Amino acid sequence: MVELLNWLFGQYADYPTLFIGLELIAVIFGVASVLLASKTNILVFPIGLVSTAIFVYLLWKWQLFGDMFINAYYTIMSIYGWINWSKNKELTQHRNHINPTAQQHNQELKNTDAPNLIQVERLDKNDVPILALLAAATIAFVGLVYYFRPVINNNFSFDGAELGMHLFTWVDYTDMLTTALFLMAMWLMARRKIEHWILWIVADAISVPLYFYKGLTFTALQYVVFTLIAIWAYYEWQRRYRLQSHAAYA
Repeated sequence: MVELLNWLFGQYADYPTLFIGLELIAVIFGVASVLLASKTNILVFPIGLVSTAIFVYLLWKWQLFGDMFINAYYTIMSIYGWINWSKNKELTQHRNHINPTAQQHNQELKNTDAPNLIQVERLDKNDVPILALLAAATIAFVGLVYYFRPVINNNFSFDGAELGMHLFTWVDYTDMLTTALFLMAMWLMARRKIEHWILWIVADAISVPLYFYKGLTFTALQYVVFTLIAIWAYYEWQRRYRLQSHAAYA
């Protein structure tokens, strides 16, 4: 048991107390934001911003640039999603005001802890080209970051820095994949698309062993929780979509 705990948390012996505390805070706020997202609660975005901002700082210090880029993007998309969800909330309230029957059907959603009553949607064909472009751009960008990592680690100097894809590790390639999945998922989430949970499930599941390998045990455990929540949330958003459809045709 002692050996297991040492394997899981031994790396924290060399970490500053500040970094450990910040990682725990980021994990707590991250889990809270995913729970709020599963309930289509608009507070997912301000709560999530706390987590992503902390992780941007920590990941820069740890030189995990792909992960840092993910969280920087999350911060930007959280602001966009906050605006998008707020507009949808106002539109929904307006529709309920002019359609009392729909308002009665939506009461069932209100009774399931959805105080903001955000309308969810399904993926459509117009989303696919944007997703493909986002994935390609993400993989290319993160690949360039890792290609020039020796220069970055050399205080942004080319002197003595060796470059080449032969320096890439399986962690780098996996990081490129998960970065693309996470960025696509966050974009779809900001646009209230149900299918974003599928991308979260896949990327979260891959991230669990990846973060254990990187020595970030608390973050790895966070992704275990994320995976379980995302599986439940996917079915929850499907249920909400069916209730919305009933209200729309009422």
